Amino acid sequence: MLRKIMLAATTALLSIGPVMAADDLLTASWDDVIAQAKQEGELNWYVWYFQPEFREQVRVFEDLYGIKVNVPDVTSGDDVKNKLLAEAGREVGDIDVIALGGDAANTIDVTKVFYGPILPVLPEAGALTDKINGGDGQGYAVAYWGNQTGMAYDSNRVDVATLPQTLDELAAWIDANPGQLGFNYEKGGSGPSFIHNIARNILGIAPDAVIDAVPDLAPVWDWFNAREDKFVITGSNADSLTRLNSGEFLMVPAWEDMLFSLQTKNEVGSQIKLYVPDWGMNGGGNIVAIPANAPNKAAALLFVSWLTSADTQTAFNQRFGTAPANSNADSSKALVSAAERANTRLWTMPINSNDVVPAFIENVVQD
Repeated sequence: MLRKIMLAATTALLSIGPVMAADDLLTASWDDVIAQAKQEGELNWYVWYFQPEFREQVRVFEDLYGIKVNVPDVTSGDDVKNKLLAEAGREVGDIDVIALGGDAANTIDVTKVFYGPILPVLPEAGALTDKINGGDGQGYAVAYWGNQTGMAYDSNRVDVATLPQTLDELAAWIDANPGQLGFNYEKGGSGPSFIHNIARNILGIAPDAVIDAVPDLAPVWDWFNAREDKFVITGSNADSLTRLNSGEFLMVPAWEDMLFSLQTKNEVGSQIKLYVPDWGMNGGGNIVAIPANAPNKAAALLFVSWLTSADTQTAFNQRFGTAPANSNADSSKALVSAAERANTRLWTMPINSNDVVPAFIENVVQD
């Protein structure tokens, strides 16, 4: 009996096959990657938003490969990044796959912190990119989530032909509709996107300009302070959309994916539409990467492939309204037209929004 048990165990081990080293995974056949990923059987994906929805979405991956995906509770992108950096010195960390804003790739050494380069290994590499949101993943991080801020409006009460497209038109619209524009400056990026781009337009800085230092922002604060009794500061992205939906406002800055999600849940009505004006609003997206000390690298590599595949990117577009990060995916459910995406601007160029928004708080909110 003991001989039979030992023989069965040996046969099982032989059927599983040897475990490949991390470097070998990058040159192995994709079938071998899948086989080792199934051996590992589990992975931890750290992402800070839409966690309940993602836990449902990854069941497709789990059913397909028999690999469990854990989505731990984290509260912000900074929490995710800080955990990554705090664990970088450990031999083995907790994170297998991490989501970050695309620009984060410019703030860390991706060649040391991440495993890879993984982009050339992915089966659909030709339809993917490692550059998004002003960041360059250098093949170690891959775009998987496209998002866009814009101006949401109540189409039952606003004629699309009257929507402001330029700074002068916006100023005239605010004068004609006092109290009907709301925006936030914290707890979400749609309001900061609005502030950032209005500042750029007031200063006459073209979106492709190159500047060496933060310009004098005094004219920006003069513009906002001259209209402080005609706009309303809201508490957050969600607060802006909720109050727009209830009829308090006619227009607010908003995220494309957030509006889509709220409408899918019937929390915001279909009369709320979104456009990206000629003055520009920030957009970009997020990346996924595998930490250099990830415990389950094969499962992580397979999961990144699944996340960035045309099928999954199409599913994300249909469920979340995202702009697909795979050029072969279907983007037909997006709230923003392809033509309006030409008005997308970067968060960090030509002036960084982080240089504008804190100064807005000091010179407009607290003044």
